[in-house]
Amino acid sequence: MCALRNTELQQQREASVARGMGSVMAAFAHAADGATLVDADGRRYLDFASGISVMNLGHGHPDVVAAMHRQVDLLINSGGPVMMPDVYVELCSRLCALAPVPKPAKALLVNSGAEAVENAVKIVRHATGRPAIISFHNSFHGRTLMAMSLTGKVHPYKQNFGPYATEVYQAPYPYAYHDQTTDESLDALQALFASQVPPDRVAGVIVEPVQGEGGFVVPPPDFLPRLAALLRELDIPLIADEIQSGMARTGELFAVTHFGVEPDLVLLAKTLGGGLPLAAVVGRAELMDAPAPGGLGGTFGGNPVACAAALAVLEVIERDGICARARQVGEVAIRRMQAMQERHACIGDVRGIGAMTAMELVHNRSSREPAPALAAAVLREAHARGLALLRAGLYDNVIRLLMPLTIGDDELTAGLDIVEQSLEAAIAADQAVAARSAHGN
Repeated sequence: MCALRNTELQQQREASVARGMGSVMAAFAHAADGATLVDADGRRYLDFASGISVMNLGHGHPDVVAAMHRQVDLLINSGGPVMMPDVYVELCSRLCALAPVPKPAKALLVNSGAEAVENAVKIVRHATGRPAIISFHNSFHGRTLMAMSLTGKVHPYKQNFGPYATEVYQAPYPYAYHDQTTDESLDALQALFASQVPPDRVAGVIVEPVQGEGGFVVPPPDFLPRLAALLRELDIPLIADEIQSGMARTGELFAVTHFGVEPDLVLLAKTLGGGLPLAAVVGRAELMDAPAPGGLGGTFGGNPVACAAALAVLEVIERDGICARARQVGEVAIRRMQAMQERHACIGDVRGIGAMTAMELVHNRSSREPAPALAAAVLREAHARGLALLRAGLYDNVIRLLMPLTIGDDELTAGLDIVEQSLEAAIAADQAVAARSAHGN
């Protein structure tokens, strides 16, 4: 047990931690193992958040931890711009072989997903000599200036943080549940080219193969192939943001593989470092080599311990069939949520791909009006019952499931039981409030 309890930590947090650094749960994590988090009071939680898809292999995977320990004894940091670590080169070589980008490929290692986004923009701007970048509504690409500017959700990520980066444009992302089709999205993109920014000024288009913070929105099967074909005709690089969808979460190492698309650049982070800060930009060598030496890099990017962890993560995913396990986990979760949907009219949509699954809560299935308060209540109930759970979506009305891909069958069932119990408790509380209101109490 931690020396400080949750109540004491909360007092210290209020006194010393910036208010803008929010947390979904009120407890404080102290330890973890597998699919379990332990708070400062010693209470255990099943983890259906995985650090927002960072711990896809679970907490404390022995092979990943062992790789970290071995590397700590050898080299903690030399600084890539000074003397590049050998494991930096090993990891880049491995990523270039694995990434679904045109070959030959090259890679850059940085610290975070947002930093990968920022560097991808630098790379395509330098390579093309063009200024503009296009992203999509409902997207999330990070909290730094360019990444925030590309993000397609205002609150809380962009609210009062402007002015934003210039030469950023957005088009609608296809969203089947809300009747946004591939044709409409691509027509809107063409209209954007005609009305706001011509193709010969566009350095790149960045897209999440499956939207993460946007609510686990899976595009129609034809969207990414048609988008890629259009951009090839226009000679505009396609950047796939796989920061949340990558590393086996969707049942493939890269989500774009489901759609048969080869983007020009792929962005990785989260699971890649096994819990340590690490991200990557992997892409066509022609593009990656455009900036001159010194134009890319950073003091901590490609830290040796994080690189060693990443090499172990990639080995475990391949050796232990983690992609197949993700598909199994996702099938169980989807079936369970569909059964809930049959009983509860507030579940408007159940969707997902692999183990990237979610349910969208609404007030009314006819109007599809978002129900963010209900989603918040589900989270509160889940946390009280010992389950770490997250929501997402433009209106924060989507319950997203991000359990570790190594979770045991019994743990998976127990977590889904808590999701269902929490939903039912939240519905009952909402109905009780409505009843009191109707009687004027």
